[in-house]
Amino acid sequence: MSWGTELWDQFDNLDKHTQWGIDFLEKYAKFVKERIEIEQNYAKQLRNLVKKYCPKRSPKDEEPRFTSCIAFFNILNELNDYAGQREVVAEEMGHRVYGELMRYSHDLKTERKMHLQEGRKAQQYLDMCWKQMDNSKKKFERECREAEKAQQSYERLDNDTNATKADVEKAKQQLNLRTHMADENKNEYAAQLQNFNGEQHKHYYIVIPQIYKQLQEMDERRTIKLSECYKGFADSERKVIPIISKCLEGMILAAKSVDEHRDSQLVIDCFKSGFEPPGDFPFEDYSQNIYRTISDGTISTPKQEGMRIDSKTTVGKAKGKLWLFGKKPKPQSPPLTPTSLYTSSTPNGSQYPIFSIEPVHYCMSDIKTGKPRIPSFRSLKRGYFCLQGPALEDFSHLPPEQRRKKLQQRIDELNRELQKETDQKDALIKMKDVYEKNPQMGDPGSLQPKLTETMSNMDRLRMEIHKNEAWLSEVEGKVAARSDRRHSSDINHLVTQGRESPEGSYTDDANQEVRGPPQQHAHPNEFDDEFEDDDPLPAIGHCKAIYPFDGHNEGTLAMKEGEILYIIEEDKGDGWTRARRHNGEEGYVPTSYIDVTLEKNSKGAVTYI
Repeated sequence: MSWGTELWDQFDNLDKHTQWGIDFLEKYAKFVKERIEIEQNYAKQLRNLVKKYCPKRSPKDEEPRFTSCIAFFNILNELNDYAGQREVVAEEMGHRVYGELMRYSHDLKTERKMHLQEGRKAQQYLDMCWKQMDNSKKKFERECREAEKAQQSYERLDNDTNATKADVEKAKQQLNLRTHMADENKNEYAAQLQNFNGEQHKHYYIVIPQIYKQLQEMDERRTIKLSECYKGFADSERKVIPIISKCLEGMILAAKSVDEHRDSQLVIDCFKSGFEPPGDFPFEDYSQNIYRTISDGTISTPKQEGMRIDSKTTVGKAKGKLWLFGKKPKPQSPPLTPTSLYTSSTPNGSQYPIFSIEPVHYCMSDIKTGKPRIPSFRSLKRGYFCLQGPALEDFSHLPPEQRRKKLQQRIDELNRELQKETDQKDALIKMKDVYEKNPQMGDPGSLQPKLTETMSNMDRLRMEIHKNEAWLSEVEGKVAARSDRRHSSDINHLVTQGRESPEGSYTDDANQEVRGPPQQHAHPNEFDDEFEDDDPLPAIGHCKAIYPFDGHNEGTLAMKEGEILYIIEEDKGDGWTRARRHNGEEGYVPTSYIDVTLEKNSKGAVTYI
């Protein structure tokens, strides 16, 4: 099967076919180029997408640690790697397929042009030979006709009796000349014919087959090159499939790493304040004056001494006096707005903060209006109960639980820094020993300033660690105390369900038991003489006033700078400490205004829940 033998007369069609082949090759190259542009744009868009949703550079404390967020960021990293593989595909196609096609297309055009020129030259030479043969043929034919005319003229004169001898000889000479010229043209025609036949045979059996064979081989090579490019096109994609599969597997592993329980625990760790939930609102008895008139000034009748007391009532039994609905509550920490309080005084001059109905109304209206107590996610992260202001060194502006975490983190960081300084000190000591043993290596005295500085840094770090550990112990003690108080509150709450007062007295209404925050609503001056406190709260330490405090709010205790007071109840996380003067006057003072010293062997003050 050869174009030279089968298509010897299809030069023009072969010209069109080879041109179509090159056009198709360039068309496929254009397709590959557009595919490369698609891959590049796809990779670029993927990278922009990853960049858009990747987290910004943020402090370590604000980095999201939820498993769902970590999984999403891992997916973004895998997607970024996937985009890189798409760029590899585009680069591979560009070098192996598109570039090769463009170079080969240029070579094909040059080779095709050369072969076609050779074919046209061979055809032109054959046409020239045919023209020479045709011209000699026509000349031979013309001379033959002239010789025939001369023959006829001679015969006519030879047969004419009237013709002279001279005319006959002249006609005979003309006949011989024409015959001789006809013979020469005959020989030339025969030679030209033989030459043309030889050239024609050579053209159609040697030259043209050779040229067409070269065109055939060129076209076959073009077809093979297309096949190789098709394969390279697919190989460019197949080479990155293992890496892409790993990227997809990484995405699947990231999806499987999401742990909803761990995320829930992280939410607790991030936002847990450590404060206790608010207690129940006490019952406000507005009919006590009526009952006082009817019962001649008595509120409740104590049980008979011989009456059997249930064992449950001993749990909530207190050491102090009885109040209107059970144990006399401690004064509430002074609020920021004194308008929500009114003053109730006892005959002995002590005062207690009594909440009016306004705070309750405000809380209820706040719930109805649906105004969020936490304005934003950031405020929730910092803690709803923290003060809006610059962060304090001891993190006292944070809720207890968050404060404990921050202090623990700082202690860990300080310990790491201390370990680095310790290692540096050890290295300096070893180097100093080496210098002392080998003075030519260095001066031992040159290391002394650095060693002194390192020792100073270690002392500073130890002091910082000790100070932060003291703050941490304080916070952990308060958190443990709150947990105990809450547990005790739950027990007392169960006891009050039996409608027994802390001292075993029975009341007519179970709702009259104190199960909420320590708030006083009855006027204590009417009953203070009847329920006088026999045992005041013991002092658990003392404090010195650093700053003066006026104590205008109800339940607070005014103090002067440098004044010494007894501590009867520690700060429970609300920023207030309960103190007592030497004359027995008690009240709350700001914890940040005093320097507290606690007794080591103190059993602690009685805490009311």
